[in-house]
Amino acid sequence: PMEVRRFLVWLRQQGKVRNALLRECLGEVLGTFIFMMFGCAALAQVKTSRGSKGQYLSANMAFSVGHFSHLCCLLPHSGAHMNPAVSLSCCVLGRLAWSKLLPYCLAQVIGAFLAAGLVFLMYHDAIMSYSGGVLTVYGPNETASIFATYPVEFLSLGSSFLDQVVGTGMVLLCFLPLDDQQNSPAPPDLVPPLAATVLLGVSMSMSYNCGGGINPARDFGPRLFTFMAGWGSDVFTCYNYWFWVPIAAPMLGAVIGSYIYLIFIQWHLPDPDTDTCANALNILPKSIKSFTIPHDGKCVLSLDVC
Repeated sequence: PMEVRRFLVWLRQQGKVRNALLRECLGEVLGTFIFMMFGCAALAQVKTSRGSKGQYLSANMAFSVGHFSHLCCLLPHSGAHMNPAVSLSCCVLGRLAWSKLLPYCLAQVIGAFLAAGLVFLMYHDAIMSYSGGVLTVYGPNETASIFATYPVEFLSLGSSFLDQVVGTGMVLLCFLPLDDQQNSPAPPDLVPPLAATVLLGVSMSMSYNCGGGINPARDFGPRLFTFMAGWGSDVFTCYNYWFWVPIAAPMLGAVIGSYIYLIFIQWHLPDPDTDTCANALNILPKSIKSFTIPHDGKCVLSLDVC
């Protein structure tokens, strides 16, 4: 046992990643992988069982459980973005360096790609039985929607773009207050379940039109996998090359949702330093009749007592 423990200590020392950005990207790969494993596996189970082993709500809840799980695992590590739109929002708000945006996005796509591959291996026989061995994007026995999102046939391009913008904007609008220290942030232990609940609400109310993508990595990674795994180029050319909508629209929606929160809420919240000084003044005795606050913003009082 001592030799095993020494070997494990040595292995940990040798395998420890010392580059901070690489550690964060590894976290994003794992977090997106966890999220997509829950979601895609649930979609595969519901579709290939023809609804006998779950319903659409099952998939929505599975994605939410995946979101909760990856937040619990990675929130202190990389911020647990799991979504290029969230990473872009953090860059716009100054919470993430712009130099990290591309590595984060690539890591998230890789995580989603790997999860789609593993789900395909797990449900390969069921998918082949359901589809008759023909992997298609169209028709009653299509299976591409297990992995990527596709619009309903009657939906126009403008409506589908708006759908993804609004859905992603709502996610960011509800996520941002959870850890805004100037607002009334949620306790750290409650952030994962609250964020998962927000995602569940959005997916239950805004996923009919386009499958509830609202995440470029969630859509593009599995779509790329299906292109390589036998579904062919139809995954990109179908519905008049619709694939770019769940990539571009969520990015725009995240920025719009973030600025709506800033303009309507965050900019009007009291400054923490000023608020601290005001609270201090409220508890001072009435006999104090003057005070000064230095220009450096620190709450230091110069008192004249009657």
